[in-house]
Order: sequence, then structure tokens, then C-alpha cells
Amino acid sequence: MEQKKILGEDRRKFILQLLKESSVPITGGDLSLQTNVSRQVIVGDITLLKAKNEPIIATSQGYIYLKQSSRMPAVERIIACRHTPGDTEKELNLLVDHGVLVKDVKIEHAVYGDLTASIMVSNRQEVKQFLKKLQTTKASLLSELTGGYHLHTISASTEGALDKAESALKAEGILMES
Repeated sequence: MEQKKILGEDRRKFILQLLKESSVPITGGDLSLQTNVSRQVIVGDITLLKAKNEPIIATSQGYIYLKQSSRMPAVERIIACRHTPGDTEKELNLLVDHGVLVKDVKIEHAVYGDLTASIMVSNRQEVKQFLKKLQTTKASLLSELTGGYHLHTISASTEGALDKAESALKAEGILMES
């Protein structure tokens, strides 16, 4: 028996509920299978949900609903980095190995201005998945558009963790001096 499509607003409510209840990212493909619509319809639904200020982000692992944490508030910082594409894995692993969440990457593009992309990696497995997705899709790093220059928003539970992560990047010649 063929599964029935979930239509419009009911589908978006269903997607929102799935994302809120999930502790792991959910891919667009998984959402399309669960709702019996195309992946492109899911992309449109996510766009509409974001337009209603739902805190959904797209990562290389899938969609995540950003829940307000009841734990200790995280501290956040923006850091400036420069490296070759070959050092991306080293950079991300240095950060996550210090208990840091790499939230995004930002570049200043000559035509488009600031471009920001979500990364959302906090451990080596997520870094590996992110890099595998780059490889399998043959996508370019944003930093390739700017000669390796880029910013990251990083987050951790303490300033000390961010300081140690920055020191590790500095020792490797990745962190740019302010």
C-alpha cells in the first residue's frame, strides 16, 4: 500500500516536531521519506519554517533544531584564520579536541559581501562527516574564494577552553594575529 503524502502546514508541523524531538541531525532525504514528498519540497518547507523564526539550521549532517540549553551557558567568540584547503581537517580537529563547537565559517566576498555557512561540528566524527560530504559533493570551501582567509564562530562552556583552542591554532600557524 502506498504511503499517503502529508500536505502543507500539517507536513511542516510534523517536520518541526521531528526536529525538536531529535538529538541528532535529520537529513532532507529522511524527512522526504517520512512525509512522502520530494527532497526539494522539504527544502521549501525548511525555508518557510525559518521564515517563521524557527531556529533550524542546515549542517553537513542534516537539519538541526537549536534548543535552548538549560546547561551552563556557552561562551562564544569569533576567530580569524588562514590556511590551505589541506589544513581544514587539522584546523577543525584542533578546535573540537579542545571541547569547542565550530558553529560556522564566514568570508567577505568581493561581490556578495559577508557569506556565512553553518558547520556545527563538535567532535572528530562530525569533522570526518563534514569533510566526507565536501569530498563526495565536490564542493569548495568558502575560504578558497578568499585565499584561505576566513572567520569561525566558536563556542565552548568556558573562556579557558576557547583560549586553549586558539593557542593550539596559533602554534600551527592557522590563527591570524589581531
